[in-house]
Amino acid sequence: MLRLLVFFSILFSFQSAAIAQPDTSHLRISLLTCGTGLQAWETFGHSGIRITDSVRGTDNVYNYGTFNGYDENFVWNFTRGKLLYYLSYYSFRQFILEYQEAGRSVTEQELLLPGAAKQALYEYLVWNARDENKYYKYDFFFDNCATRIRDVFSRALGKKFVLGRAIDKQQHMSFRDIINQYFYRVHWQRLGVNILLGRKVDRVMSNEDIMFLPDYLQKGIATSTYKGKSIAGPVNLIVPQTLPAPAGTNWPFWVMVLVMLLTFTGLLFKKFEVFGKVMSFLLLLISGLLGWFVLFMWFGTDHQACQNNYSLLWAVPTNLLLAFAPKRNKNKYALVAMLLLFAALVLHLLHIQQMPLLELSPLLLSLLLVYGTIYRKSETRNH
Repeated sequence: MLRLLVFFSILFSFQSAAIAQPDTSHLRISLLTCGTGLQAWETFGHSGIRITDSVRGTDNVYNYGTFNGYDENFVWNFTRGKLLYYLSYYSFRQFILEYQEAGRSVTEQELLLPGAAKQALYEYLVWNARDENKYYKYDFFFDNCATRIRDVFSRALGKKFVLGRAIDKQQHMSFRDIINQYFYRVHWQRLGVNILLGRKVDRVMSNEDIMFLPDYLQKGIATSTYKGKSIAGPVNLIVPQTLPAPAGTNWPFWVMVLVMLLTFTGLLFKKFEVFGKVMSFLLLLISGLLGWFVLFMWFGTDHQACQNNYSLLWAVPTNLLLAFAPKRNKNKYALVAMLLLFAALVLHLLHIQQMPLLELSPLLLSLLLVYGTIYRKSETRNH
C-alpha cells in the first residue's frame, strides 16, 4: 500500500510539473494600439507589437506601418496603389515619443502566452523583418499595419490560436459605414474618398475584415485564445489622448447647396441666362474630369476598393467633351445621362453602392437640371 501511495505521489508531481512549465523565454509581448490624430494619415489609428527581452536587455516595437516617404516616386506609387510598406523595429522609447509629441493615445495589452508560443511569435517577427521578407504592397482595407498583425498570430502559432470576435454576429456593417464614422470631422476628405470607392466597400464585413482598424484588432485580440485559454491581459493606458477636434461645419454640403442655387438661378431665370451657361459649363467640366479620375483609379491603379465604381453613372467622363461641344442635337445624350443618374440613385437605395447623398444631392439636382435644359433646347430646335 505504501509503495502504491509513493507511485501516485511521483506520478502526480510529474503531471504538475508538466502543467506548470516555467516560462524560460524571458520575453514579454504586448499589443500596442494608438489613437487617431489630426493629420489625414492619422485618422484611423495604428498598431504595433512590443517585445521586451529581459536577457538581451532590449525593448523594441515591431511596426508594419513603415514606408519610405523620401522616395522620388512616393506620391505616384501611393496614388497607383503600388507603394511598398515594410516591417521595421526600433526602440519602444522612440515609438512612444512620436505619439506623445502628436498628442495621440497609446494603450498596451500584454499577451499571456506560454514561453514556447512567445518564442515562436518572436522568431516569426525576426524572420519577417529581414530585408528579403519585410516588404509588402500596402492596401488600406485588406493589407495594412493592423491586418498584418492580425495574421501574425495564426502564422506563428498555428491552429492552436483562435482569433476572437471584434464585433457581434448580429452587427452588419460595411467598410464604407465604418470609415465614415472615423471621417466625422474631415468632411472634404470623407466626400472625396466616398466618390472614389467602388461597390466592394459596401459589402458587409466579416469579423476578420473589420480588424483592418486598430481599435477592432484590439477587441479581437482581447477575446482570442491559445490552446483554449485567453491570451489577453487588461488594456493599460500609456499615453493619454489629446482632446480630438470637433466635427465642425460640413462645408462640402453648403458649397454644393450654393452650386445648386447658382445653377437653378442661372437656368430658370432668363435674366441670368449667361450665368446659367457658365454654371452648366463648370458642372459638365468638373463631373467629366471626375469621371476620368474614377476610371483611372479603377483601371490604372492596384487599389482593390476603387474597382467596380458606379460613380461613373453620374460622373460621366464624356461630360468633359460635352462641356466644350455645341449643345445642339444633344437631346439623346441628355436623356441617357439623366437615366444613368437615376440608375445611380437606384443602386444607392438597393445598397449596392452607397453615395454620400447628403453632400451629393444638391450637385445631382444641378446636373439633372443641366441635362434637362440641354434636352429641352435640343428638342425645341429639332421642332
